[in-house]
Amino acid sequence: MPSITIKAAEGSQDAREGTDDVSHNLITFLQSQSQNMLTRLYQKPSACLSIFRLLKPLERQLVMNLLWLDLPIPPSTMSAWVTREGKRPYQDALSTLARLHILPPSASKHSLNPTFKSSMRQAITGGGTSGSFGVLTENDDKHPPPEVDSLDGYALERWETILYFMVSSGTGQFASKPSAGVLYLLERSGLMARIQSGALQITSAGFQFLLHPPHIQLWELLLQYLQMAEERQMDLVEVISFLLMLSTTELGKDYSTENLSLTQKAMLEDLRDYGLIKQRTASSRRFSPTRLATTLTSSSPPLPTSAGSGEGSHAQGFIVLETNYRLYAYTDNPLQIAVLNLFVTLKSRFPNLVIGAITRESVKKALANGITAEQIISYLVTHAHPQMRKNQPLLPVTVQDQIRLWELEKNRMKSQEGYLYTAFASQADYEYVLNYAKQLDVVLWENASRRCFFGSVEGHANIRGFIERRQTAGNA
Repeated sequence: MPSITIKAAEGSQDAREGTDDVSHNLITFLQSQSQNMLTRLYQKPSACLSIFRLLKPLERQLVMNLLWLDLPIPPSTMSAWVTREGKRPYQDALSTLARLHILPPSASKHSLNPTFKSSMRQAITGGGTSGSFGVLTENDDKHPPPEVDSLDGYALERWETILYFMVSSGTGQFASKPSAGVLYLLERSGLMARIQSGALQITSAGFQFLLHPPHIQLWELLLQYLQMAEERQMDLVEVISFLLMLSTTELGKDYSTENLSLTQKAMLEDLRDYGLIKQRTASSRRFSPTRLATTLTSSSPPLPTSAGSGEGSHAQGFIVLETNYRLYAYTDNPLQIAVLNLFVTLKSRFPNLVIGAITRESVKKALANGITAEQIISYLVTHAHPQMRKNQPLLPVTVQDQIRLWELEKNRMKSQEGYLYTAFASQADYEYVLNYAKQLDVVLWENASRRCFFGSVEGHANIRGFIERRQTAGNA
């Protein structure tokens, strides 16, 4: 029997630090699925291992403590491992594992789902012939596997094509354009929307999407892809298991398509468009996972870090903002410059520096496109230059307040249909009707000195009937 004391997780020391208190998006999605669907998924050792990697540290610890036990253990035994401070995290972890059907809830015993336990053991110890982790192709001198640099360049080009299109809102500012499938996914996910001219334009959700790191961006699109699986008559279990299998593959290796199901073979075209895999031709019998795919369930960066990709400036921060609204961006990354152009008036551009200003016109243009003041401020804070981070507060208060005021200008007037009630015979009549309208919660505005109030359309019939009944009773 393991003698381990479970404590509240204090955060891991790897790249997951700061996110251990929030479940991964895929875990949240899987919790809403049926037990039968999850049991089918757990038949794949690669799927079990990948899901295990996405669990919180405390949930992983519980699974590992139960994985090698041949017999169930009483709940009282498990609760004895827990300190007083860890009671709440412990119960939350049990609840999550129960919703995933990894640890079925029971008042008398705790034991892992047999299917999950068997597949997880196989994933750790090896063995089996199911090809759950992919089937490597034989070495071919004529067609050797692509170099890692080539795969990184391919993934970066495909992924940035999607982001460039979103930022430019389909204006043709960038020559490359994503495939029709990607455009449909962007529209379906609400990241872009069609305007009157029929063109796609970035939405408020799309701008918030650009604020996220690439790993979260990728999973947001993939989750929308999963939600569309049934609509496209695709087997959801096959779709998820293929994505999770890709996360366990090795970068720079070729894998065979022969053992893939029909659903998974149909996914190859979509995954090429997203930059997750590379194939020499559409009919090729082998594919090479890119770094976007192999890092799906790990804490490693999904894109290569280099000066050309702008990841270095992204990590360090590149924006300097002055109290006079002038902005200096130390970057040469086209994507970052295009994002700034959404809410900044750009004036000068040098090899590694862009100069602009936050103006009333530039902010109002952003607001008209659905971008909020808080999103603009959040972007400036997230990408502030290290020198800016020495300031307290980080951004000039005058600039923050002015951006919010410009938003209030746009939202300062709000129209609502209703009826104005006035010309009451006495103060008593006015207050009597007003109190009745307040009970119905339909009063939008009132003025006691003028004996009038404004009520919503929904409450007009009731208020009018109340006044008529009161007049009839007074005349009787």
